[in-house]
Amino acid sequence: GLSKGDIKEVVMVGGSTRVPLVQEEVKKAFGKELNKSVNPDEVVAIGAAIQGAVIKGDVKDVLLLDVTPLSLGIETLGGVMTKIIEKGTTIPTKKSQVFSTAEDNQSAVTIMVLQGEREFARDNKSLGNFNLEGIPAAPRGVPQIEVEFDIDANGILTVSAKDKATGKAQNITISGSSGLSEDEINSMVKDAELHKEEDKKRKDAVEARNQADALVHQTEKSMSELGEKVPAEDRSNIEAALNDLKEVLKDENSSKEQIDAKVEALSKASHKLAEAMYKKDENAGANGGNKKDDDVIDAEVE
Repeated sequence: GLSKGDIKEVVMVGGSTRVPLVQEEVKKAFGKELNKSVNPDEVVAIGAAIQGAVIKGDVKDVLLLDVTPLSLGIETLGGVMTKIIEKGTTIPTKKSQVFSTAEDNQSAVTIMVLQGEREFARDNKSLGNFNLEGIPAAPRGVPQIEVEFDIDANGILTVSAKDKATGKAQNITISGSSGLSEDEINSMVKDAELHKEEDKKRKDAVEARNQADALVHQTEKSMSELGEKVPAEDRSNIEAALNDLKEVLKDENSSKEQIDAKVEALSKASHKLAEAMYKKDENAGANGGNKKDDDVIDAEVE
């Protein structure tokens, strides 16, 4: 896809390029003088040696020219593309993130591998997918699934997913993970910039929806656990706020502002749940007053 005018310099390698006729024909073809600043017999070997030293870690002050042309990631809740390796990252590289399940007792997850700069999976290029099965039954958000992206020096991408509790793992290897021309890559980057504001607005709404759904789930769980310990009037107020939020979430066109308003109302109504939980804990502590301080374990806080 390049024209002669796009070529800045011509470098020839290999012993046969010393032949005057070969040099003259190449010069005519490109319409410019050849760059003879490198030894054609040694340049490939020198480049391979430098690259090997960089990969091994012996050389750190050489600029790597091989980079990821577009971001790489996976599809997460709400159809969002969560980027794991950003555009322009030098290769080889390896990065990982920990994710969890979206439903209670979810026994499997599907890993959709994506490439592109848009905020949503459907607007990016799909590179492949695989399933990780055999996840033990647990409430949503509890399982820890580590997803790792590994790109080697040849640009071959390996994506793996591992359940940290059981050690079960699955992976997919993608050769030539780009497979796109420079024009296609530039077009995808420009498309992302063109839809930047629109995508941000949609993503904000999806994230608000995800957070609201988590609040509904947690509130219903707490209500069930506390039962009659929640005063009737407080329970009525909480259930009303819950239903209002659920109604907003049913409408796919609800804005972030509409969702946030109902989330705030439910959060305020749910303060009574926290009071009931503390009272429950105080009563439990009073009943077990002889318990030693040695039994207290410091909690991990992120």
